[in-house]
Amino acid sequence: MWHLLAVMVLAALAVRLAITPLRNFENLMDADHIHAWEPGNVAEALLAGRGFGSPFASPQASAQLSAVMPPVYPLIVAVFFRFFGVHTPASIFAVHAFNCLLNALACVPVFLIARRSFGDRAAWWAAWAWALSPYGIYFSAAWAWSTHLLLLCLCWLIYVAQKMEDSPRLWLWAGFGLLAGLAGLTEPSVLVVVPFLMALACWRLRMAGKRWLAPGAAATLALGAAISPWMIRNALVFHRFIPMRDSMGLELWMGNNGYSLRWTSDQIHPLHNNVELDAYNRMGELAYMDWKAQEAKAYIRAHPAWYARMCLRRAVYLWTGFWSLNRNYLALEPTDLPNIPFATALSLLALFGLARAWHARRFEAIRYGGVLFLFPLMYYFTHPEPYHLRPLDPLIVIMSCYAILAWRERVRERAEAAASVAAMQEA
Repeated sequence: MWHLLAVMVLAALAVRLAITPLRNFENLMDADHIHAWEPGNVAEALLAGRGFGSPFASPQASAQLSAVMPPVYPLIVAVFFRFFGVHTPASIFAVHAFNCLLNALACVPVFLIARRSFGDRAAWWAAWAWALSPYGIYFSAAWAWSTHLLLLCLCWLIYVAQKMEDSPRLWLWAGFGLLAGLAGLTEPSVLVVVPFLMALACWRLRMAGKRWLAPGAAATLALGAAISPWMIRNALVFHRFIPMRDSMGLELWMGNNGYSLRWTSDQIHPLHNNVELDAYNRMGELAYMDWKAQEAKAYIRAHPAWYARMCLRRAVYLWTGFWSLNRNYLALEPTDLPNIPFATALSLLALFGLARAWHARRFEAIRYGGVLFLFPLMYYFTHPEPYHLRPLDPLIVIMSCYAILAWRERVRERAEAAASVAAMQEA
């Protein structure tokens, strides 16, 4: 098994690396992309000795401290910058190659999760499907972001949570808490599914008559220990409690300001708008974020029907790829037309897999459905990006493969039943 999985990971990595140059990764070297590459900006500040600086930094911008980006991925980028140079072609390629490796390594937990949920056959289907997944290949080769580390962490969190349902061993639960902390410090949005996974595991232990309170406490304490240094740093720097990041006001305003041609209005973001960048530098980070939160909430209160429609459109977009057929929109997003049928079919397949699992393996349907439902909720109310749903892609692939196998099994059973009836009639 492990030999085949190693071959699978290498094949997945080779495919991803092969198309990386096709996206012209060195575009990150031009002034606009360097300015817009937030992890790279923070990594540059770290190497310059300024600490976790502003991700909106440019040579002309202030070098103020920031809590916009969680710490893990900028630290990783800083390591590559340290060895290969800051914003050099070598360091940019190294970051992309690292993302490709993370994405390819997800074949292993995908296999383990699917095998535990639906058996060996579904596991091999799902693992190979992930190795050759168009989204996995495209985004790992083209998107230099924390998405791929988060994807891998979420896969392992689900697998460890599966094992926790059978075992109250404290070290296993504490390991889950530490891994959840790493994932949260990579992208805090994942923390919404952690209590859900823990609650399921605790409930299974309790139903089996095993201790559950002490393991749950161990996981909680380990999670707190992992994320508390970053929270303490934020409190000391900004003199305010900031759970993980302070950019919610900006994120809310980006999607809720009256603009609806596209899912978000990038042209008013401080990365792309000098007026907003000047306001950010002049006001300071916290005051700027508070101002944007007030603007967004005021617009939502004044336009509740518009906001409700936009929340629905965001949900539809994340799961189907469909936002609009407006000519001006399609000029901005020319790949939407071919992506819409693919994304929609994949989501429908996953939904069919959930429905089949509800009848055959109800607890698995609850686990997968809960994660798929909870993780993207925040983006419905703020604004979506195409990469926001990518950490869920391995689960969608697993459920889609299970759906196909369930359908094939149903077709086989019907064929056998028809053959049996025909044989009885002939007799």
